[in-house]
Amino acid sequence: MKRDIPSRYAEFLVSRSRLIIALLLVVSAIVGAGAVVGTTGEEQIGQTGIDSPEQAALDRIDATYGTDDAVVSQVVVRDDGGNVLTRESLLKSLRLQKQFRDNESINATLRTETGAIGIENIVANVAYAHQQSERADAAGGDDSNGTASNGTATNATASPAAERSSEPTLDQQIAALESRSDAQVETYLSRILDPDASVPGDDPAEFLPTAYEPGTTRADARTTLVFQQAPSDSPVTEAEVNDAQVTIDALVEKRFADAFVFGQGIIDEESSQAIGDTFTIITPIAVVLLLVVLAIAYRDLMDVLVSVFGVAVVLVWYAGIQGWLGIPSNSTLIAVPFLLIGLSIDYSLHVVMRYREARTGTLDTDDESVERRDPTAAMRVGIAGVVLALATAAFSTAVGFLSNYISPLGSIQDFAILSGVGIVAIFVVFAALVPALKLELERFFDRRDRDRRNDAVGVGSGWLRRLLSGTATLARRAPIVVIVLAVVLAAGGAYGATGIDTEFNQADFLPQDAPAWMDSLPGPFAPGDYDVSENLDYLSENFRQRGQDSDGQILLEGNVTAPALLTATDQTAENTAQNGTIVVGADGRAAIEGPASVLRSVAAQNETVADAIATRDMDGDGLPDRDTAAVYDLLFDAAPEQASSVFYRADNGSYQSARLTVGVQGNASSQAVAGDVRDVASTIEEDAPVTATATGGPVITAVVQSALFETLVEGFAITLVVILGLLAGLYWWRSRTPGLGVIALVPVLIALAWLLGTMAALEIPFNSETVVITSLAIGLGVDYSIHVSERFVDERARHDSLADTLSATLTGTGGALLGSAVTTAAGFGVLALALSPPLQRFGIVTGLSIVYAFIACMTVLPCLLVLRERLLAQVS
Repeated sequence: MKRDIPSRYAEFLVSRSRLIIALLLVVSAIVGAGAVVGTTGEEQIGQTGIDSPEQAALDRIDATYGTDDAVVSQVVVRDDGGNVLTRESLLKSLRLQKQFRDNESINATLRTETGAIGIENIVANVAYAHQQSERADAAGGDDSNGTASNGTATNATASPAAERSSEPTLDQQIAALESRSDAQVETYLSRILDPDASVPGDDPAEFLPTAYEPGTTRADARTTLVFQQAPSDSPVTEAEVNDAQVTIDALVEKRFADAFVFGQGIIDEESSQAIGDTFTIITPIAVVLLLVVLAIAYRDLMDVLVSVFGVAVVLVWYAGIQGWLGIPSNSTLIAVPFLLIGLSIDYSLHVVMRYREARTGTLDTDDESVERRDPTAAMRVGIAGVVLALATAAFSTAVGFLSNYISPLGSIQDFAILSGVGIVAIFVVFAALVPALKLELERFFDRRDRDRRNDAVGVGSGWLRRLLSGTATLARRAPIVVIVLAVVLAAGGAYGATGIDTEFNQADFLPQDAPAWMDSLPGPFAPGDYDVSENLDYLSENFRQRGQDSDGQILLEGNVTAPALLTATDQTAENTAQNGTIVVGADGRAAIEGPASVLRSVAAQNETVADAIATRDMDGDGLPDRDTAAVYDLLFDAAPEQASSVFYRADNGSYQSARLTVGVQGNASSQAVAGDVRDVASTIEEDAPVTATATGGPVITAVVQSALFETLVEGFAITLVVILGLLAGLYWWRSRTPGLGVIALVPVLIALAWLLGTMAALEIPFNSETVVITSLAIGLGVDYSIHVSERFVDERARHDSLADTLSATLTGTGGALLGSAVTTAAGFGVLALALSPPLQRFGIVTGLSIVYAFIACMTVLPCLLVLRERLLAQVS
């Protein structure tokens, strides 16, 4: 009865082949209609919320603080070896800002009060103040020489405060700066950039590189911050904001010889372009490679066309299911079609090659003679011999994919669903539709006396058969040597894996510039330029990155009015090392904004606050050492917006908490950033009577990725347990030999150890992204192992000799596995040419996993089977 089920299924298929074809074509049309009727859209990979102290602290910050939710992009102007602080360069930036306001699509997304701010605005405001002073002097009969002889450093640096009150327009700023000479602009710069000057408003040094030498009037780069409305609390959409950034980038390129814009819109634009270019470049390569390998493996046009038809039906099912389920497209799902194509070829090869073996008489599993092996009988024998292995492989592979559904990340859940359902589609298509279609075509040609008895790969004579037979000989003669060598390599791989990088870095997902050889591709295939990754590195090394979720934050709760808190936060900003991920400015202070920095900033503009601090400053550090609550009250009166960004004051006037904002490098790993921000929090806790909780975008990302990594590793373990149970149950059901299930899994684990060692050698991180791939490697490896072990069980029942059993197993199934491994690895391997790093890693790691799985199943598994046979012989 156990072996009857495949035979019954095979009998039903050959007797109802036309019905099966018609039924499955109708089902395919219904499922595929989802691609047209359903809605998918596009979605960012994103991240999910995780219950944690860090997330709770961020929620409290969002609920109680006057946070600035504007979208911020940065315009960076460079002149390597030159000076970007010239009057001409500053005027270019002001005129650029005017273009932003004049452009309807850009202006609609800009914040009304502050569209853009840079050092050019500060200098222009000083020029405007001096211009107004000169006009006042002239109106009063004062003979001014036009150089603002009365514009002392105090007068010059007070002009930004005037800018706050009178808000000169961009036209006024441009006109004022145009009216100044180069020497006058140089004078203004020397005054506002004087380290000893108390500059109200925005610190000019914030717009200059961290390597800028304080006090000088030269810099080789500067940045301008462009503030856009956040889609979450404004009428503008995310698409409008991103499109505006792309338009800004185009304007910047036209105005400056060396400048760039960095923002989420630019990242999304280049990422989408990279994906499109990737498909344009690798799709023809993949198609040609696929057809060449199929042509070599099949040596028959009809079998190639039937296989390609089956692949097309699987892709129709994939697109339809995605549409019916309403799963949005994202960069993670791009690899799924390549995965399904590779596995489809795998299943097709096994079906076709098993049919060929049965047709030529190589596969003699019944009493019929070779001469009577017509297409119907051949398909009956062939499909009966392979369908159970296909079903088991499909189930185990689907488990490998679906185990990732436990991930809290929606994009990986979608990946798991579509991949798992895609495997089911592959099984249905290649265990039913393709065999039925091939049978009908074979019958058609047989009625016209066309001889179509082709040999299966590796079964006939030739070098490939000798190679596959050689593996059987090696397994019989030196099984222990092979196993020991494999285990030693696996141990080395496992040891190497202990040092593998497990950190997650968002910068690793940015598109990379195409290799030089792609520049020679013809026009339609030539890739674009991708500078976003290089620009992020430059920005992170030279400036503080701005924007939503780009900063670390620290929530301070407890006695936040204690003077020790101001001292602790101030000293932390002074003593933070420059070799970490926290941005340190040209003045040697870390980019940490909090109560201390806000007090100093407001005091520079407000005499009341300044006097209150001075009367309470006992050590001369510019901060109050007693009665701080009274100073904070004055701070809220003078600058409520700035005060509410660092303090939460309850309705009764008590101070409940304080907040620090920590500028961090945008190209650093989230785990490294989280570690540095937590160190700052710990230092403050040691020196002040408060509880400090590190949070903010990068810290939350680290928490999410760590939790995600843990859940994926759990899924990894679930995959192993389920597949082990499946294999043990299968062989217990078939032959009361559950130990075969354990043996079948051993080469998969060995191949996995090889893979992890190679990843460590290639410096490919083992994080929440690649752990998904390695869990899939188990499913793919088990596929090969099942085919070999299943064939061994069948052949052992037919042969008395172990040598004949191994030879028949490895030359029969081994040929199909080789063809499958080559096509599948090649299908994934072409992704190494992708311009998107995640696709590159997916292609490399998956391709390697397939190669290693094939090698392990063709060498280690036969040796284990030989040792098992010898052990059983000794026992009996």
